[in-house]
Amino acid sequence: MKALFIGGTGTISSAITQQLAAQECELYVLNRGNRSERLPAGVKTIQADINDEDRVAELIADMKFDVVADFIAFVPSQLERDYRLFKDKTKQFMFISSASAYQTPLSDYRITEGTPLSNPCWEYSRNKIACEEYLIKMYRDHGFPITIVRPSHTYDERSIPLGVHGSKGTWQVAKRMLENKPVIIHGDGTSLWTMTHNGDFAKGFIGLMGNIHAIGEAVHITSDESVTWNQIYEIIADALGVKLNAVHVASSFLDACSTEDYRGGLLGDKANTVVFDNAKLKRLVPDFVATTRLDQGMRRTIEHILAHPELQTEDPEFDAWCDKVIRALDDAVRAIRG
Repeated sequence: MKALFIGGTGTISSAITQQLAAQECELYVLNRGNRSERLPAGVKTIQADINDEDRVAELIADMKFDVVADFIAFVPSQLERDYRLFKDKTKQFMFISSASAYQTPLSDYRITEGTPLSNPCWEYSRNKIACEEYLIKMYRDHGFPITIVRPSHTYDERSIPLGVHGSKGTWQVAKRMLENKPVIIHGDGTSLWTMTHNGDFAKGFIGLMGNIHAIGEAVHITSDESVTWNQIYEIIADALGVKLNAVHVASSFLDACSTEDYRGGLLGDKANTVVFDNAKLKRLVPDFVATTRLDQGMRRTIEHILAHPELQTEDPEFDAWCDKVIRALDDAVRAIRG
């Protein structure tokens, strides 16, 4: 198989790249070369900015692929560019959409690929929906061989997956735990959530590559394990070897008092219970199974981050904001009680 990845070094794509490098796949990665050190041996790089359409067209003029996958497209104009570049150069075009595109709030917590796409809370999700609609039109009108993939909350060893964090990443929450400071959990922490290790996601994705039954289809790839946010934070605290000191705060309150996009990230995503039915994926990829249990994957992530100080990016502004929110809640309780 000859494949081209646009991107290829992010959280989702890096595990796919690693696994394909160990198989008989002629893999090319098209990016600006900023993270080339993350690429395994044998992967070939086409160094260019995908937004420089003329330059990319020149570089791939004599090339054709079995699969082209775009991991970094977020708006329809980027897919229009991809269509112009690859309409005659690939047997399958794979677009990474998002499970946050599914109906929000849900009418049924069990999500299948037939669940309606609608998210009034998050522009990111609406853009992904528009991207899907464009590709479906190209498939129906012109036979463009698309496969749409919808990941949910996928994580790797470089970042701790969380619900509430600042713009500089998630390490500050872990640091608060290590310092025995209270950490914020949105809502009451009892809604269900699904997290998927990127190694498991990669197995499903590779099974869809070159799969004739996946052409024209949309498929989500997630774990079958669902946990509450309280359990997630307990797992993180346990991996850090500390006792969790949790403060529960309404998602709407967090959105109202923050400049972060909690309307999208919480109200339009993580504040809602999500349980995925992976029957379609397992029909298309019969040997797929997510084997990394969250507590196991999280422990590996925590160990890796603790061993790599460069991944421990502090966020003093978020830290101060957490203290301010928690003080405000304490003051409100005291005021009501008199």
